[in-house]
Amino acid sequence: IPVTTQGSQQTQPPQKHYGITSPISLAAPKETDCILTQKLIETLKPFGVFEEEEELQRRILILGKLNNLVKEWIREISESKNLPQSVIENVGGKIFTFGSYRLGVHTKGADIDALCVAPRHVDRSDFFTSFYDKLKLQEEVKDLRAVEEAFVPVIKLCFDGIEIDILFARLALQTIPEDLDLRDDSLLKNLDIRCIRSLNGCRVTDEILHLVPNIDNFRLTLRAIKLWAKRHNIYSNILGFLGGVSWAMLVARTCQLYPNAIASTLVHKFFLVFSKWEWPNPVLLKQPEECNLNLPVWDPRVNPSDRYHLMPIITPAYPQQNSTYNVSVSTRMVMVEEFKQGLAITDEILLSKAEWSKLFEAPNFFQKYKHYIVLLASAPTEKQRLEWVGLVESKIRILVGSLEKNEFITLAHVNPQSFPAPKENPDKEEFRTMWVIGLVFKKTENSENLSVDLTYDIQSFTDTVYRQAINSKMFEVDMKIAAMHVKRKQLHQLLPNHVLQKKKKHSTEGVKLTALNDSSLDLSMDSDNSMSVPSPTSATKTSHLRLA
Repeated sequence: IPVTTQGSQQTQPPQKHYGITSPISLAAPKETDCILTQKLIETLKPFGVFEEEEELQRRILILGKLNNLVKEWIREISESKNLPQSVIENVGGKIFTFGSYRLGVHTKGADIDALCVAPRHVDRSDFFTSFYDKLKLQEEVKDLRAVEEAFVPVIKLCFDGIEIDILFARLALQTIPEDLDLRDDSLLKNLDIRCIRSLNGCRVTDEILHLVPNIDNFRLTLRAIKLWAKRHNIYSNILGFLGGVSWAMLVARTCQLYPNAIASTLVHKFFLVFSKWEWPNPVLLKQPEECNLNLPVWDPRVNPSDRYHLMPIITPAYPQQNSTYNVSVSTRMVMVEEFKQGLAITDEILLSKAEWSKLFEAPNFFQKYKHYIVLLASAPTEKQRLEWVGLVESKIRILVGSLEKNEFITLAHVNPQSFPAPKENPDKEEFRTMWVIGLVFKKTENSENLSVDLTYDIQSFTDTVYRQAINSKMFEVDMKIAAMHVKRKQLHQLLPNHVLQKKKKHSTEGVKLTALNDSSLDLSMDSDNSMSVPSPTSATKTSHLRLA
């Protein structure tokens, strides 16, 4: 509220208000906050989260070259379609960036998300043919591949050592002006849905940057939070944790609530706000506006399915979406627990009882749980392994979902990191990847000899993966997937020592991996723990695990 002094009409300009509620505190940083922020920067440096100036200039140069290629290509297309010379001279075309690079929080060697924006006479088919061919001719371009059928179609390439993903949007404009602001909702009118999806990344990123009070403070805080999330194994949209844009929105909301705070305070407040957040109340950076373009937007009042989202974080650009629809009961439980621990550690740091390094210590996932499920995917060639791993990974949350529903399981925590698996047969060419899921069982009266049957959960998961692979014509003979239950003390037989970190005295129990009839694994272990996993064809065997 402007302050009016008695008798004069002079008003003090009110501080710009960010977000959908008023700030929690307008306090300015103190000397100690500045010192702590400097210490935070020093702690982050060895983790490679800041890029050298030289590397940054190289990216700018590469994007400049790409931008010129786009302009050149659009001029050529315009000429081939006989547009008037006056139009061709000003036809434009432009590369926009989004994601971590656009937010200014990319790490060393990270890829760049880019969007090619073209005028109305340039088609999507032109992008995947003549522009693709133009890229192919550039000597700096390697690993060029087009994924035209994807939900958001993309050209992927490596330009002078930097990985770049390029999306395409054709706007209903005759020319693309240099100062085009993609946040303008009217640009979406009459666009193809793939163009709307492709524009979304840029629109969300630009909107986030316009909705924070201080971009530098936002960036430094986000770098710290992203590193913390990666170190704590909770950075993965596909596995049901949060991806980059979701972490960015949580940090942006924190910045709105403490508009004058600097990074050391903001990191602490981030943990304070989100350890106490009453989910499923949504996190919003601005009041959603209706655009009358009839695109589906996140709205639990209208869409019953939106009511089941557990941790809604809503993108600020129309059409508003929930960026965390993959979050499950388990992943939310794991994240909220991590927020609480982050709060406890940053409390200590602010009281000088701990250093920043404590916040970025990687907890030992393999010591955390007593029981694990190890998921193995294997394929006969490296190329097939990459495809197969992509499909299996995108389905792991189905397995987590069915494990959560099991009456004896409280929590299933999948580690976002995958590992190369030991070869089953040293003589056979085979590429294997494994994921590890930590399990917490419900405390029951006689848990000593409780027998839990996971056959159905695992079988329905493997069936789903095989079915999808066959339907999408991706399946090849010898692509296999198998799951097994392993106790903590047996993990050392599957994982390399450096992964397990804390070396414990190894037990001598045997874990034999032997192939059953076609594509399944039998895990023969000590007598109190039997589990065999059925193959996709024979669902006769059951897998019981006893909790000793």
